[in-house]
Amino acid sequence: MIRSDVPSGGPARDLDRGPAPYNSGHRRYPMKILVSNDDGYQAPGIVALSEALRDLADVEVVAPEINNSAKSNALTLHSPLYVHTAPNGFRFVNGTPADCVHIALTGLLGYRPDLVVSGINDGANMGDDTIYSGTVGAAMEAYLFGIPAIAFSQVEKGWKHLDAAAAKARELVQQMMRHHRIGTQPWLLNVNIPNRSLADIRPLKVCRLGRRHAAEAVIRQTSPRGETMYWIGEAGAIKDDADGTDFHATLQGHVSVTPLKTDLSDHDSLGYWAQTMGAMARQASATEP
Repeated sequence: MIRSDVPSGGPARDLDRGPAPYNSGHRRYPMKILVSNDDGYQAPGIVALSEALRDLADVEVVAPEINNSAKSNALTLHSPLYVHTAPNGFRFVNGTPADCVHIALTGLLGYRPDLVVSGINDGANMGDDTIYSGTVGAAMEAYLFGIPAIAFSQVEKGWKHLDAAAAKARELVQQMMRHHRIGTQPWLLNVNIPNRSLADIRPLKVCRLGRRHAAEAVIRQTSPRGETMYWIGEAGAIKDDADGTDFHATLQGHVSVTPLKTDLSDHDSLGYWAQTMGAMARQASATEP
């Protein structure tokens, strides 16, 4: 059911803005979208994404000060975080993508957004990448707070056809609005958009995550002071790009959409491990003096 209340802490002027375009029969205030990313608040992707959504909703940006790629769901717990405002109105934080969303939702905004979007990331977040992705981490933080969230990425680095990617992101959000998918139950979508012109991007496909091979070896170098230093190696090559995976869909020119969840339990093996642990406990008991 779509909420009809004013978000907690929201300004009174929201009541006077008229109905939202996507659910005018139930809401009397515009939808509110929080935008974040992991490439930093100055990245072209977040600028394009926020601009693409501004005529659909009230949009606010809270993003990392610098690039925070591969920070996953990390929160900063042992040093202070500061929020500053850029000339364009974007707010930026000296922390991780998850920090940005966490701070925004727990006090900075003063209201509860209806949707959180993260991106548009400079490069794919498919398969195993999603475990490490700061783009996905920002969206997942919102999902953990019970808010619908979408992580958007372009498949190739370099921002080629970024305007088309932003248009596809806007199109998906608008469709969610029209079908009343926002303001109901929380959900988390991981979306990867091919670097193609808008006319050449094929329709979206709902996919499972593919898999990569193990990462390449670390790169070992010697610092100017003679110390050995290490750089994390490249991501592994694609291992599973079968039909039905995000890798396969984007290789065919489709926008891949993968629903994600946070339950990491291996439900299929719970029975096996219960039996195994029970047998181990019985064996240990039998051998005790």
